[in-house]
Amino acid sequence: MSLQEILDHRRAVRHFNPNKPLDSSVVKKCIELSTLAPTSSNLQLWEAYHVTDKKVLEDLAHACLGQLTALSAQQMVVFVTRQDLYKQNAQAVLAFEKNNIKNYSPNEKQEKRIKKQELYYTKVIPFLYARGFGLWGLVRKALAQTIGLFRPIIHQVSEGDIRVSVHKSCALAVQTFMLAMSEAGYDTCPLEGFDSRLVKKALNLPYDTEINMVITCGVRMPDGVWGDRYRRPLKETYHLV
Repeated sequence: MSLQEILDHRRAVRHFNPNKPLDSSVVKKCIELSTLAPTSSNLQLWEAYHVTDKKVLEDLAHACLGQLTALSAQQMVVFVTRQDLYKQNAQAVLAFEKNNIKNYSPNEKQEKRIKKQELYYTKVIPFLYARGFGLWGLVRKALAQTIGLFRPIIHQVSEGDIRVSVHKSCALAVQTFMLAMSEAGYDTCPLEGFDSRLVKKALNLPYDTEINMVITCGVRMPDGVWGDRYRRPLKETYHLV
């Protein structure tokens, strides 16, 4: 399918066909494709839990408030954020980028570029992503406001701001997954209506994880799509500057 066809096909499907099972390997491949989505600073602070076990699906359907799309889902994929992994992910990215620089940068520029990457991933990232009951965020905010009086700087540095950034990166992966599923001929529905405590319990997730979205998966029934798609007029969305 063309991109236009994929986008036209993708709808939030509320009822899946119980007689059309999904190929788990295809769903797994779509999750693999979602790892190609961009993330802030390439930290990739998200994980996907691919659920095929019937008992866990039942528990998740309950956690998703008994919605039909969850009750009829053949499989589910739960995307979670892992801000707690920022240190080890930063180290992994740094090691990779050092090799990138050695392989692709002119010799005379390598040392300077490596030092720049080391500063960013060993000093800046830990400073931005550290949590401390909101206090670190207040320190970062005050510092950004002060520096911002003299030059451009990112002002969204509170703990809440960084949390939003992590979730935005995860959402890019979620959208990539849903488009990949559409291209494969499968259907999905992104859910934010769920009891996060029960979702974490069903999947036995670590305490520091946060649920970004639960994606129900299957093949649509005729009543799975609720009418035509509504979108605001482009003139209300598009602004040429």
